[in-house]
Amino acid sequence: MKKYYITTAIPYVNAKPHIGHALEFIQGDVLARYHKMLGEDVLLLSGGDENALKNVQAAQAAGEEVQAFVDKNTQNFQDLAKKLNVSFDVFQKGSDQKHHFPASQKLWQLCQDNGDIYKKSYRGLYCVGCEAFYTPDELDENGECFEHPGKKLEEIEETNYFFKLSKYQKQIIELIESDQYQIVPQSRKNEMIQFLKSGLTDLSISRTNERAKNWGVPVPDDPTQRIYVWFDALNIYQSGVGFGWDEQKYQQWWPADIHVIGKGIIRFHAVYWPAFLLSAGLKLPKKLFVHDYITVEGQKMSKSTGNVLDPLPLIDKFGADALRYYLLAKVSPFADGDFAEEKFVEVYNADLANGLGNLVARVAKLGEKIHFETSLHQLSFYPEATQDLEQFKFNEALAFVWGKISAVDKRINEEKPWQVEDEQQLAHILTELISEILAIAYNLQPFLPQTAQKILDQFHGSVKSGQALFPRI
Repeated sequence: MKKYYITTAIPYVNAKPHIGHALEFIQGDVLARYHKMLGEDVLLLSGGDENALKNVQAAQAAGEEVQAFVDKNTQNFQDLAKKLNVSFDVFQKGSDQKHHFPASQKLWQLCQDNGDIYKKSYRGLYCVGCEAFYTPDELDENGECFEHPGKKLEEIEETNYFFKLSKYQKQIIELIESDQYQIVPQSRKNEMIQFLKSGLTDLSISRTNERAKNWGVPVPDDPTQRIYVWFDALNIYQSGVGFGWDEQKYQQWWPADIHVIGKGIIRFHAVYWPAFLLSAGLKLPKKLFVHDYITVEGQKMSKSTGNVLDPLPLIDKFGADALRYYLLAKVSPFADGDFAEEKFVEVYNADLANGLGNLVARVAKLGEKIHFETSLHQLSFYPEATQDLEQFKFNEALAFVWGKISAVDKRINEEKPWQVEDEQQLAHILTELISEILAIAYNLQPFLPQTAQKILDQFHGSVKSGQALFPRI
């Protein structure tokens, strides 16, 4: 059986999850469900980026012990996934000393054995938000990181370990240009090639115990240092599937078939990660899918502006599938998409209550009047929707399905089956309408799993009327 290994980015757990995390969890889940329906052996992984300095600072600000703090927040992310009907096969914690620590130390050792790690003194500007050093030309006009405007960088001087990133510049360019490591969309691929061709500098991959607050994975054979967060966090993609502790499992799943990430961390995944793997002599992931962000009422989410949107109240109020639909259908993966509750309610009423829900209710009511059996055999994906899904165009795949919903609605309005008196003719019309409904439900399974299953159950065997799928708001 063909395997398909999907990862989402590994979220920082210094705060509760927001709607951007929901977007990425859902995207990963859609891909997992789709590939399972293709008959593939699928593994979907996420985890907690728990060794970051920002987690330590957040725990201190909350007056909590660091391990207890990250355990609590990591559980919040797992709870969100469950509420969204996202089924992670693995949720790998960065603070897991049994599996993740030895895996990260093994990766370090392999890179060191290849002569790619050395120690030196360094002074630089550090963004705690990104957990990364920046040069002045990589910052905005205020000398701040583009991802975290308003936050001053720390000037850090210390002795730590460096990785020979510059050594792999040419090799990574060739891998990306040839699509051996494919970056989607093309614009992000071009962005990374341009960044690579501007030249790479070697990368700090450790912190002193003092600056790390004695938190994180210890550097092998140097008890005074901790492994830099990105070197260990990226390795969650491997440690979660057996690297360093279960070779058979690791060989079964690695390399990742796709990493699903947001645009703000593309450099770490497109440049640093393949460099570490090349140095260690390990296989590279096959594909990197980079999505854009969600803004809230036109503004980037920020704690300072107080507009960080918690998805849980939306799920409790409208249901998981309603939120899944909005984030998949109304947010382009390749452009920033906006969320406003007023717009969300409009979409809910128009597309879900009046569209899909109303259509299912109409056909079920008509089908209930004549007793015949329906079958779920020979259902398949619409080729057009499949093509969109293979290119991560979730919004376009759903637009195609909703075109089918509109077409069936139009047919009902034109043929007026409730006026047909001939029972045989009515049965023929309804059989075709129900076949269309079943095809729509089948194609919705990766996107709206609960709703799709309700429809399939409702039309499997004798047709049954049921409660409204999406009660109008």
